[in-house]
Amino acid sequence: MIERTAFPPPERDVPDRLLAVRAAEGDEDSFAVLVRRHGRPLLALARCMLGNPQDAEEAVQDAFVSAWRRLPEYRHSAEFRTWMYRITVNRCLTMRRRRPPPLSLNTVAEPAAGDAWSEPARSAEQDTAIAALTRALAELDDGQRICWILREVQGLPYREIALVMRTSEPTVRGRLFRARRSLQEAMGPWR
Repeated sequence: MIERTAFPPPERDVPDRLLAVRAAEGDEDSFAVLVRRHGRPLLALARCMLGNPQDAEEAVQDAFVSAWRRLPEYRHSAEFRTWMYRITVNRCLTMRRRRPPPLSLNTVAEPAAGDAWSEPARSAEQDTAIAALTRALAELDDGQRICWILREVQGLPYREIALVMRTSEPTVRGRLFRARRSLQEAMGPWR
């Protein structure tokens, strides 16, 4: 007869809290599970905040390095995911403050011709709409922009956004209301 041995549960069954405790004790495999579990949504958040995929990757990588170093300080008063969102948001805000001012349109090279299989008019319209939304998001204050991204792009509940932003739920709701109103006005021509 074959003897059954006990195997650890699959990583998806291990709660973040336990993985964070193990990682704080130096278990790199547990931390790797947390990175795999939360890396993609954090990268999407950073892309929305920074607008540049390379900067977003750098921000998320820096956030995870910071989290690894600070895990012994992590008090588990908030979920690990919430804690990581807060670290990532802070890193993105720091990068935005340090970013050089945008180039003038006169200094930007003309885009290369699209490939032969694309529909140029449709592609140009989509690019223009995305650029308009990006500009409209950039015009929001940081609090409104972060609340909007966390709610509309990441799908976080109000309570968790309040924890990430270190504010109250009514404040989050107010910021979201103002952000949505501003974005509706800015995107009116695209309806």
